[in-house]
Amino acid sequence: MDWLSEHAWIAWTTIAVALGIAEMLSLDLVLIMLAAGAAAGAVSSTVSPSVWIDLAVAAMVSVSMIAAVRPPLVKRLHSGPELTTGHSALVGRKGVVLEPVGEYDGRVRLAGEIWTARCFEPGTTIERGTEVEVFAIEGATAVVYPTD
Repeated sequence: MDWLSEHAWIAWTTIAVALGIAEMLSLDLVLIMLAAGAAAGAVSSTVSPSVWIDLAVAAMVSVSMIAAVRPPLVKRLHSGPELTTGHSALVGRKGVVLEPVGEYDGRVRLAGEIWTARCFEPGTTIERGTEVEVFAIEGATAVVYPTD
């Protein structure tokens, strides 16, 4: 025990490194906060005579990091724009009619792909070359309407 009390900074540094490595596996940002507390304990052990003081410093730093630093950090990491993928990404995009689009059939070019299409307004036909906008995707058919 005498060696440990004289070299407590080594134990604290080992704990901090182990927690840092464990954080790389968990990615929850809790263990890295505990590692910061252990690092503070290592610094404290170089100047304080008592292991209890080191433990108190490590605990206070860990708790304050978890309470004050982690929440805004997690919020920042998890924020970002909603990404639309698949068919829903085509809604609102513009395309060009390749074959006249009627109530039941037609073809349009959307995002570099050729899609079967039908007109949003029943009884209407959209002529070739007309710019259209996608209202919805129903299965493999784009429901479109002219942009003009």
